[in-house]
Amino acid sequence: MTTPSNSDTVKSGVPDLATLSVAVIRDGLDAGTFSAEALTEACIAQINSLNGTYNAIIFHNQDAALETARSIDRRRAAGETLGALAGVPVVVKDPMDMKGFPSTAGWRLLYSGAGGIDLMPDRDSPVVARLRAADAVILGKTNVPILSWTGTHANDSWAGPTINPAIEDRAPGGSSAGTAAAVATHMCVFGLAEETGGSIQNPASAQGLVGIKPTIGLVPNAGVVPLSGNRDVVGPIARTVTDAALGLDAIAGFTTEDPKTLASVDKIPEGGYAAGLTLDGLKGKRLGLYGPGWRQDKLSSEAATLYGRAKPELEQLGAVLVEDPFSGTDFATLRQITPGTPFFDGRGLESIAYDMTCYLQRLGPNAAIKTWAEFMDATKAEDPLAEGAILGYLNALPDFVEAVKSPGLPPDLPEFTAIKRKYLRLFEEVFQRHQLDGLVYPQMLQELPGLHSGDAILETTVGELNIAGIPGVTVPAGYYSSGAPFELIFLGLQWSEAKLIQCAYAYEQGTQHHKAAV
Repeated sequence: MTTPSNSDTVKSGVPDLATLSVAVIRDGLDAGTFSAEALTEACIAQINSLNGTYNAIIFHNQDAALETARSIDRRRAAGETLGALAGVPVVVKDPMDMKGFPSTAGWRLLYSGAGGIDLMPDRDSPVVARLRAADAVILGKTNVPILSWTGTHANDSWAGPTINPAIEDRAPGGSSAGTAAAVATHMCVFGLAEETGGSIQNPASAQGLVGIKPTIGLVPNAGVVPLSGNRDVVGPIARTVTDAALGLDAIAGFTTEDPKTLASVDKIPEGGYAAGLTLDGLKGKRLGLYGPGWRQDKLSSEAATLYGRAKPELEQLGAVLVEDPFSGTDFATLRQITPGTPFFDGRGLESIAYDMTCYLQRLGPNAAIKTWAEFMDATKAEDPLAEGAILGYLNALPDFVEAVKSPGLPPDLPEFTAIKRKYLRLFEEVFQRHQLDGLVYPQMLQELPGLHSGDAILETTVGELNIAGIPGVTVPAGYYSSGAPFELIFLGLQWSEAKLIQCAYAYEQGTQHHKAAV
């Protein structure tokens, strides 16, 4: 797929959209090379040209985006102080509440345009409100599978499947498939994604992008259609580490709407996550390598070859690599594939009934449904908890069976809290024993499955990462012979985002593996 002619953007002073970054936009607006309005018009033209092919954006916000851009231009001309993302085009994942649009979670039963009901919020979710406060230009909401249930695709969305711009016959990654595709096709500079079980790291890796999955509690997830209040976390997907870090800067931090974010108040670095990024970010960093001490799952031969090539790249950039630091521990025995799923440890999702109740209450007094019982009634035509349905596997989790009996009450989750404690203690023990700064793994065991193959993405970290609630940063690291992207993921202890971003930035800049998808 070729990009549209950029003659109009050249005339308006807007650079090639493939070269856009937050820094380029700031410099261009400051110098008067182009206006926020012209930039927004160029992005809208890109959307109109390519969205029919890739199906990234399912709700368009073009008129409001243009008005936001014009307001930024007027305020700039008047000498007013603007937000950190003034004029930067962004997208948000559909389940994130954005006033004026329904949050459909990809489900026809939750969208009136497909014959269902609408979950219309009275107000923005905190992360969307923070983008507005930073003067970002929100271009639309992006595609997801039903209830964000899979980390592989968006094929069952009411809007149809999202196509992977990096390799069109392969899975785009999920559930934030649309956000990644919008970024990969240069419709925007970055977008908001959310992860419960791979939904930031999988689509970022599948489409050759950078994804930051934050520590649980760093970014609020209030006002986002939930799978798990214990695992859900919002983070950015971008084409570069710097832009992803700037996106994280905009959305991180405490809000009373999400009390767990109180833990972040002394964890965010002065100046933010994008400050002080350096080419020396890997020098002296001790990084653990993937091995059977982590998981018994083996890499495919080509994945092993690509990982083998990445190791000397890391060493040349100053990293000290530590073979399989979890060897000799019982770490690999902790992960359990939940019956009824292909490759997923579902512990932590047992509270979905309570979490959904809290979400529905936040929608406001005019919400179409307000309780778990009403939610289940509205979706009974496709009962998500039925045997063999997308969330039917939850019935195999004893804590869910108890929790769903009283959806209005905060549930006890003894199994989840016990496994989370074990994971965190083992992380601390292993990091201390080997004096580790982080881990660096191939993000997937093998290359992407076919778009409609029915096969799942086989990742290396999703259950462990999300149950423990630790951060991860994906970064391009090459390509399979098929053209499918290969990526690394840097992992670390809770609140170690700044260190991981430094590592990812140094690797990105030192290797330059990213290629434009279109």
